[in-house]
Amino acid sequence: MASIYELGLEKNDANFVPLTPMSFLGRAAEVHPERVAIIHGALRQSWRETDERCRRLASALRRRGIGRGDTVAALMPNVPALIEAHFGVPMSGAVLNALNTRLDAESLAFMLMHGEAKALLVDRELAALASSAVNRLGRDILVVDVEAPELDLPPTSELSYEALLAEGDPSFVYAGPEDEWDAICLNYTSGTTGDPKGVVYHHRGACLNAISNILEWDLPKHPVYLWTLPLFHCNGWCFAWTIAARAGTNVCLRKVDAKAVLDLIREHRVTHYCGAPVVHSMIASAADEHEHRITHRVSAMVAGAAPPAAMLEAMENAGFDLTHVYGLTETYGPAAVCEKHEAWNALPLTERARLNARQGVRYHLQEIVSVLDPATMRPVPADGETMGEVMFRGNITMKGYLKNPSATKAAFAGGWFHTGDLGVRSPDGYVKVKDRSKDVIISGGENISSLEVEDALCRHPAVLAAAVVAQPDPKWGETPCAFIELRPNAEVATEALIAFCRERLSGFKVPRTVIFGPLPRTSTGKVQKFELRARVGSSRAIDG
Repeated sequence: MASIYELGLEKNDANFVPLTPMSFLGRAAEVHPERVAIIHGALRQSWRETDERCRRLASALRRRGIGRGDTVAALMPNVPALIEAHFGVPMSGAVLNALNTRLDAESLAFMLMHGEAKALLVDRELAALASSAVNRLGRDILVVDVEAPELDLPPTSELSYEALLAEGDPSFVYAGPEDEWDAICLNYTSGTTGDPKGVVYHHRGACLNAISNILEWDLPKHPVYLWTLPLFHCNGWCFAWTIAARAGTNVCLRKVDAKAVLDLIREHRVTHYCGAPVVHSMIASAADEHEHRITHRVSAMVAGAAPPAAMLEAMENAGFDLTHVYGLTETYGPAAVCEKHEAWNALPLTERARLNARQGVRYHLQEIVSVLDPATMRPVPADGETMGEVMFRGNITMKGYLKNPSATKAAFAGGWFHTGDLGVRSPDGYVKVKDRSKDVIISGGENISSLEVEDALCRHPAVLAAAVVAQPDPKWGETPCAFIELRPNAEVATEALIAFCRERLSGFKVPRTVIFGPLPRTSTGKVQKFELRARVGSSRAIDG
């Protein structure tokens, strides 16, 4: 029997438009044409100008035969051209592949080859690296030289970015994607266990995550956003599109430096920025110096390791309001948030830190984040103790891995996206990651969470960052080994640090070895534990 709500009319152009974050750009230009969209050094570029330049880029790419399903790679730091590429490339129908600027030529060449890039936009500062990568391809690719006027470097390619834009039509009309399921971006994982996997995003997911960023952060109109987070990392957690949706201002930053960050925050009254824990720690340490203090509240978003109490206190004292989010490349960056409750404000700092250290609850426009038993695919009890695997389901999840059906199938087994993170569910429903499955230390048959040990270490006032890995032990099989990065001018003896841990951890969880020195990190601030495991001769040293 037909429903009365079957109206005899299929969805059509009047009542259905595929979701895409590209629509945010046009609205910003229409409603707030003269508001400043981009600041970079002396540059002040309006939303009207930004919209025109993005349309020129899309048009120029089309005229050069680049369109739907083609890949356009970009190798740039956080400069205006990369913000423009986040709109201009998808508006041409092509897929943007923002490349990690810290990679070697061989890795970049693999990505260019695997993604079948038709064009490569290269910041002049990275021209030598790009040239080395392109030379390994054995085929032609359109290389575009992106000027870096603040560096005063010579041209590196026959075609400049500004010349390419001059070929385009500023009145180019973007008709939207043919399907909101169309690919919009390609991002590569770190590839520490072999070749990196190409994570494919679709227009729908990018649009919904960009909007969720607004909801999770209570992002007001016209925020001033500082680009401390690399735009190549999960497309800057979709914030290039988020800031356009709010007609905000993008403050570009070629290289993260704590003093430069604080100077830009003061100069431009920055309201928001994102980063890994190490970035926030650097900023908080620099802000301790009187001349670097800020005089207005700044909202900061942190992802990665849970923020330790010492960092939370330092950030609060320096005038920063920290929001802890969680996600992976496969979930467009953050897709869960530790949403704060007003009642928490009255709690002691240590308790607030404990609550804020959890990965939390789903983003508004993500369907669900949960902790499941991977054998039964049923949720674990919400007791804060029973371990399972953290899994996502919903629109803010990748389309799949490029040219890798077996990895895609495994990632989505059972109708959930498997993160590989082990966690628990608290009685209030909040998720807390206990460890990566490969980072759990098994000592004498007991499981030790490396994150728990790291959290204890980071509570010491001399410790800036800590990473704990399994070290082979003839008696116990494995024991915790702690790598410690100290705060500037700070000192602490190994024995004192171990004693500090004994006061906070069960005896079998206390590190047996402590090694001081800088921690190896990826370009996004994550500690490369596989390197640390190799240093101590772990049998799991090849794991990523």
